Amino acid sequence: MSLINMAAQLFISKLGSNGDQLNLGSVVTALQNLLPTQNGELDLSALIAQFTNGNEGLANLASSWLSGGDNAALSPSTLLDVLGSDRIANFANSLGLGQDTATSGLAQMLPELIDKNSENGDLLGNAVGGLAKGLLGKLF
Repeated sequence: MSLINMAAQLFISKLGSNGDQLNLGSVVTALQNLLPTQNGELDLSALIAQFTNGNEGLANLASSWLSGGDNAALSPSTLLDVLGSDRIANFANSLGLGQDTATSGLAQMLPELIDKNSENGDLLGNAVGGLAKGLLGKLF
């Protein structure tokens, strides 16, 4: 399964009954417009870089998702700061969701997605996983 499809399914599951009316293809397209992609596939390294770029607090947050321990929670307000409230509003509108619902679903989905696709600081199946680890290492 592709990473973008995995992200879409996980996002829908985080919405509970609010996700029942969503079409997987629509969510995939909306995520491709919101999150960094490369050739249509989710680019986790670029996404992690958005969290680690010069902000030690956010780097610690992202590091918890990459490591084997518990994932630190991503607050909706932090997510809005990182991805931009306008972009998240467009994402929500494209899916017919309220911005709070979409932000909450994304805030629950992203840490789990990164955690499931990483091990010991490296992104699984991704040659640039060491890049994310290197970015985190610069901040500690």
